Amino acid sequence: MSPFSPMRISAGTVVTALGAGLGPLRAALQERRGGLAPCSFPGAPGGIWAGAVAGLEEAAPPPDLAVYDCRNNRLAELALRSDGFAAAVAAARDRYGPERVAVVVGTSTAGIEQTEQAYAARRPGETELPAAFDYGHTHDLQALPAYLRARLGLRGPGLVISTACTSGAQAILQAASLIATGMVDAAVAGGVDSLCRMTLHGFAALELLSAGPCRPCAEDRDGIAIGEGAGLVLLERPEAAAAGPLLLGAGASSDGHHMSAPHPEGLGAVAAMRAALAAAGIAPGEIDYVNLHGTGTRANDAMEDAAMHQVFGNAVPCSSTKGWTGHTLGASGAIEALIATICLEAGLVPGCLGIVAADPAFRSQVATGNRAMALRRVLSNSFGFGGSNCSLVIGQG
Repeated sequence: MSPFSPMRISAGTVVTALGAGLGPLRAALQERRGGLAPCSFPGAPGGIWAGAVAGLEEAAPPPDLAVYDCRNNRLAELALRSDGFAAAVAAARDRYGPERVAVVVGTSTAGIEQTEQAYAARRPGETELPAAFDYGHTHDLQALPAYLRARLGLRGPGLVISTACTSGAQAILQAASLIATGMVDAAVAGGVDSLCRMTLHGFAALELLSAGPCRPCAEDRDGIAIGEGAGLVLLERPEAAAAGPLLLGAGASSDGHHMSAPHPEGLGAVAAMRAALAAAGIAPGEIDYVNLHGTGTRANDAMEDAAMHQVFGNAVPCSSTKGWTGHTLGASGAIEALIATICLEAGLVPGCLGIVAADPAFRSQVATGNRAMALRRVLSNSFGFGGSNCSLVIGQG
């Protein structure tokens, strides 16, 4: 018997450069219409593309929570206003009690952009940041779960996961564990990450940013397009919620190969995928589609192809959806878990965007055009700096 307890994804919400809500994301996937554009973020490196979210000017927290106001928490707020998600959480809170609903979310940048603004606002010769700057409610990693708990009226555990680009997926795994152990009855889980100058210039210094829209799995791929966004799910025990797909399994590993480069043979990625399959109690042939981490860098995509071939051969279609959203870093694992639910519902394999054919050196079955096919189970991969790896299996309820 599998030690993993399946969990119902009874509600979900998403915000990306394609818009707020699952509807715009679903339509864009089906229409093969990406959300990346030349980057206009103030102070960003020149000549790059990014996936910025519109409408944040109107997404301020409620007045009584104004102390939390920052770009990252505005992304979270926009997600709460979409897809009926806040109402679904309120119903769970009323059903179980506010102490029995956890918040487990991932982020990598948190509210760093707020600190950047405060730093820029100093007058000449000043060394102290402005007195109005509130690190604890904006920049601090814990500011995100604290805001969500306050905004949703929850009093269960509030945790933040920061494991680079696996953060959103790891948060979903950890939230499922809290429910399985009986600590809580439901959990708001996922990830939120926002654009900031540090991230953009950091990846530029690593020479990892693409000169146009990123093209994962293409032979001439040239790097990442950074995006921002939010992906949140409500997890409950399967018997407690009648509708929604299931989180069937999850696996994580850490290969510790290098601070920023993935293991060239994908050993950690293989371990995470196999652990997720084992947790779900299924064989590789029972996966119908794999949503790749697929950042668009030469090293990451080659590594993932090698790992995919070790686990699946070339029998399972796979693709990256970062050509639509950009790489949303700590939110990507959660956003792509929600993309998996869209694919299950729509019977859709979204082929990599912006490429005609996959790198001829690849041996896995990379889809480059959309395919309509019945899907029962999807594997979603997330890999991050420092050798962090996480895979989720999501299937029909």
